[in-house]
Amino acid sequence: MAKEQKLALEQKYLKDIRPTLIKEFNYSSIMQVPRLSKIVINMTAGNEVSNSKAIEEVMAELTQITGQKPYQTTAKKSLASWKLREGMPMGGKVTLRRERMWSFLTKLINVALPRVRDFNGVSTKSFDGRGNYALGIKEEIIFPEINFDKIRKLKGMDVIIVTTAKSNKEALALLKHLGMPFAKAS
Repeated sequence: MAKEQKLALEQKYLKDIRPTLIKEFNYSSIMQVPRLSKIVINMTAGNEVSNSKAIEEVMAELTQITGQKPYQTTAKKSLASWKLREGMPMGGKVTLRRERMWSFLTKLINVALPRVRDFNGVSTKSFDGRGNYALGIKEEIIFPEINFDKIRKLKGMDVIIVTTAKSNKEALALLKHLGMPFAKAS
């Protein structure tokens, strides 16, 4: 993708969405307008945590998807059913900011989510009360960088979109304007 295309969503935010949110919520200052601050992506090897090859796969896939080297996460507690001890590597985590954040969000909204089987939109109930949104993805193969033939076992990931919004209502409005495909309320 060209740099201009990657930043198209950011330009849309600055030119169209920010003024719309100022009118919608009657902000007196441009600094009150909610904006994205970071996107955190977390992926674990699941019940294969004792397999070092699975941890390496998680790290490689996260690097391919995000374009940034993840850092390895370790277990905080022991879990006998997974043969997991405190301090053992579990998976990887990436924090995206600025250009990579906008690029990933564009890819997530326009490419990855439409590739989900039987996709009806993402839930509006995944806000944390402080303007952050959590999205669980069951299969990493929805991202075009992942080669399906090289996947040994499907793994899921968590995507947390951190905003400066003060409430769920403001964060929902921001993400809707950015193009997040929320499910229709039934």
